Amino acid sequence: MKHTVLAVAIAVAALLVLAQSISAQNQLYGWRTAPPTGPVPRLPDGTVDLNGVWIGGGPVNDMEQQGGLKKGTLDSLMLPWAKALVAKRDVTMEPHNQCLPMGVPRATPFPWRFVQNYTHKAATHLFILHEGNIHSYRQIFMDGRRHPAEPDPTWFGHSIGKWEGDTLVIDTVGYNDKFWFDRVGHPHTEQLHTIERWTRIDLGHMENRVTIDDPGAYSQPFTLRFMADLTPPTDELLEYICQENNQFGVETIPGGLKPPDISNGR
Repeated sequence: MKHTVLAVAIAVAALLVLAQSISAQNQLYGWRTAPPTGPVPRLPDGTVDLNGVWIGGGPVNDMEQQGGLKKGTLDSLMLPWAKALVAKRDVTMEPHNQCLPMGVPRATPFPWRFVQNYTHKAATHLFILHEGNIHSYRQIFMDGRRHPAEPDPTWFGHSIGKWEGDTLVIDTVGYNDKFWFDRVGHPHTEQLHTIERWTRIDLGHMENRVTIDDPGAYSQPFTLRFMADLTPPTDELLEYICQENNQFGVETIPGGLKPPDISNGR
């Protein structure tokens, strides 16, 4: 019962923050409209243009449900230690709620931006900028390099990208085991390997098919599907201040926050 009360309190606090962000965006740029439709935009060299401010594209609450898997799929794939860890986790222990990065493929309720090179040469780097949670960013190497033999474990890993037709393929290894895939608490290990396949379907919609391969936590790989929507062209990323161990608002949560669970429980 105590855990339930704490979880509800944190959920309410998170909704209030989200509402404030949406309200600020609406005051600046007007009420949101449906994503635009039209042909896929391209850069001068013919490459699909992914630039823009997007919403979605990954899980927030439950990657099984939001990623299109049948209920119970992940329970059947998780190794025993992973299932036991999920069973003891609750939202009050979530690292993301305490201003730690969300990892991959998780999204936030806040917008993010793809940034591509605007040059006559092929891009050497691509960046993803996140409005929410400490203004996180990802760096994708597009210059043909390989992963290092022994990458240092990080929250977003080491990402290399390439184009397969009109689909951007991002291959990432070298994750740490600290972030949660979603608010349910689905875990992973440092063996995690993700392959994201980003395809812009039309002007306002982009699909992300991401394969999760982590033999340390799941008995076999599985693939999730998420959709991202383009926001109006007048939208920009807003300032978002969230630093690790931020105590602002903690007094409004009955019992306070528990220390974040950033271990894999083994």
